[in-house]
Amino acid sequence: MFDFRSLTVPVVGAPMAGGPSTPELVAAVCSAGGFGFLATGYATAAKVRRDITELRHLTGAAFGINVFVPERISWEAGLLTEYRALLTERAARFGVALPDEIPFSDDDFDAKIDLTIAESVPVVSFTFGTPSREVIARLHEHDICVVITVTTTTEAQLAADTGADVLCVQGPEAGGHRSTFHIADIPGEAPLDQLLEQVRAVTELPLIAGGGIATAERAAAMLTLGAVAVQVGTLLLRTPEAGTKPAHKDALADPRFTETVLTRAFSGRPARALRNSFIDEFSAAAPAAYPYVNTLTTALRKAAATDPHTLNLWAGTGYRHAGTEPAATVIARLGAQLAALREPTRP
Repeated sequence: MFDFRSLTVPVVGAPMAGGPSTPELVAAVCSAGGFGFLATGYATAAKVRRDITELRHLTGAAFGINVFVPERISWEAGLLTEYRALLTERAARFGVALPDEIPFSDDDFDAKIDLTIAESVPVVSFTFGTPSREVIARLHEHDICVVITVTTTTEAQLAADTGADVLCVQGPEAGGHRSTFHIADIPGEAPLDQLLEQVRAVTELPLIAGGGIATAERAAAMLTLGAVAVQVGTLLLRTPEAGTKPAHKDALADPRFTETVLTRAFSGRPARALRNSFIDEFSAAAPAAYPYVNTLTTALRKAAATDPHTLNLWAGTGYRHAGTEPAATVIARLGAQLAALREPTRP
């Protein structure tokens, strides 16, 4: 089973669903001695299979895939109807007709588990909860390492009890979705440093620390607190290998965007993004109804691909450090700086 403590560079490339995490990006992270994750969120199992095939043509290194854990919830349908009405005017600007009926989607969960096993992917991480003991047992039968993303000590204990091999501890500084186990949960605000210490106190499992990490100094601090590796995502969004939309890449360096905030406006789940007019206008009304809100806004966001004030500009708090150098350069430099910081001081 894969051991994250064996990494030459203790840096993990975060899975970033919706386009940024390409096979090229994952391969680049791996080539620099780090560990890369393919994001499977919103993709069909068939698309994931093609990505795995392409990735294996690019690198022989170990890699992982990330899978969203589905959750069916009860919610008031009228809230989604009201939210749709609020979005209608903005959608009309881009010639988009918002869907009237939105079915539940489990994001091809079972097929992705089957694919993980069939393709002998060495590591699978889970976002939005923990899979069943039966699913984890199936993965363990094939020596597949199971990583579960957690945002609280309660989630950490549940993940450990369910059979996780590694925990990815996600602080509130992270860009994109908070990986809360339940859609309606209000995300915790304890900073990553504090959360990592709290989780370390309740489990002996290896921990990966993620959330706003953009410098070697910050990464070194997380390793000192007990993490075996750090996870970076936003730091890679502007690299040439990332499939990030050009408008998103530009916004990360645009001085007119001055802060990140949490919002449910785009998907119905809390996620950190650069503050724009879409967030300002719609956050207060967005229901906690994932994946329905995500499906509702998908066509609008696609049509508005060049408008940074309608896009979901996912970004962690360290977004100003995101640069345009090749991803392998970014990871290698971070690794070298980290090694220098952690080298014992010589007399």
